[in-house]
Amino acid sequence: MSALARYFMHEGCAVAGYDRTATPLTARLEAEGAIVHYEDDLSLIPPQFLERDTVVVYTPAVPADHGEMCYFRENGYRMLKRSQMLGELSVGKFVMAVAGTHGKTTTSTLVSWLNHAAAGEGSAFLGGVSKNFDSNLVLGEGRRLAVEADEFDRSFLQLYPEIAVITSMDADHLDIYESEEAYLESFRHYTSLIRPDGFLILHTGLKMKPDTQEGVTTYTYGREDGDFHAENIQIGNGEITFDLVSPLGNIPNIRLGVPLSINIENGIAAMALAQIAGATTEEILTGMATFNGVGRRFDFHVKTDRIAYLSDYAHHPVEIRQSILSIKELYKDKHIKAIFQPHLYTRT
Repeated sequence: MSALARYFMHEGCAVAGYDRTATPLTARLEAEGAIVHYEDDLSLIPPQFLERDTVVVYTPAVPADHGEMCYFRENGYRMLKRSQMLGELSVGKFVMAVAGTHGKTTTSTLVSWLNHAAAGEGSAFLGGVSKNFDSNLVLGEGRRLAVEADEFDRSFLQLYPEIAVITSMDADHLDIYESEEAYLESFRHYTSLIRPDGFLILHTGLKMKPDTQEGVTTYTYGREDGDFHAENIQIGNGEITFDLVSPLGNIPNIRLGVPLSINIENGIAAMALAQIAGATTEEILTGMATFNGVGRRFDFHVKTDRIAYLSDYAHHPVEIRQSILSIKELYKDKHIKAIFQPHLYTRT
């Protein structure tokens, strides 16, 4: 939502909105020109935003009985879900979309950075704050658009990508889908939206059989198997290097800018997408080594020889397990302390 707000302010539109709680992010939006209020109170909406040409963009996180939502709905304003607006903004773009239960924020952010390093162009709507761009919105020249294709509320079904990645499918958002079967079916439907002559990059071992249109090329990827995979993985002293095996040309001695084990797989997916889009070996090597990661995704705040302190938005049991394993892998001889913050009743 904040990326959309930033986009429309960049385009010269007046932007206002409601959030339940003030945060550093809402403070930044206000500093950038948005008008934000924190109570469900129609009188707090500036009068010009009650004019009929106002477009209301909302997230499904807002309850249906929210007073302001009810007012806009009952009075015939044009109302779009966040995903519908993102779908509209992607029309005419070369969409490079990353979906999956885990890894999509880091992978899509890495794709946007590789676009910058390789082509010197491209825009992006991201699910986290890129440390390279210091934003969740990237505005650049050209048609390339990197997006995080979020399965929450079936949002990703509003996109029609040229290149699509699916990283994983561990049942999530069961308050929306109710069953794992319905969750997997939504991903299958997503594959049918890839444009003819496009590309699908699937993690190996997924439970879903894709339903792509004629002419779509499908590749697989994984850490140690798949059309795109890694060899000669070296982990130690806070560094990770490996060689990429690729049907489009192998790349030796890749160094991860964020040396995290799971970023081997995230990196392979992003590099596969970049190679399909035409990136060279040198461009990919430079982009991978200079990628600084995403805020709250294995995000180091202190990193010395004596102590490391990091935060990680691992909000699903599989992700929490992977986060712990990654820490143990990087710091084999260190004592580890964890503070866990539950996220959503259904996940807890």
